[in-house]
Amino acid sequence: MRVKKRNYKKEYDKFQSSQKDKRERAARNKRRREAEKGGRVKKGDGKDLHHFTKGGKVVTVVEPKSKNRGRKEKSRVKGSKRN
Repeated sequence: MRVKKRNYKKEYDKFQSSQKDKRERAARNKRRREAEKGGRVKKGDGKDLHHFTKGGKVVTVVEPKSKNRGRKEKSRVKGSKRN
């Protein structure tokens, strides 16, 4: 069986270059900068900001990168209809 090679350029163009995604990424970057100014995180400290919505408001929590990036995404959970 031959595995189809991924087209990363197509994936980037489709999922990361839309105006909505650019706005969301800029907002995440801004919250990271604000957390750095507030002393919650530092560059190279191995921490991430976990972003989630609570009561219609975006909340950020500082946690280790391994925990934040190891969490299952809803799109990867069994039974998802991700294309």
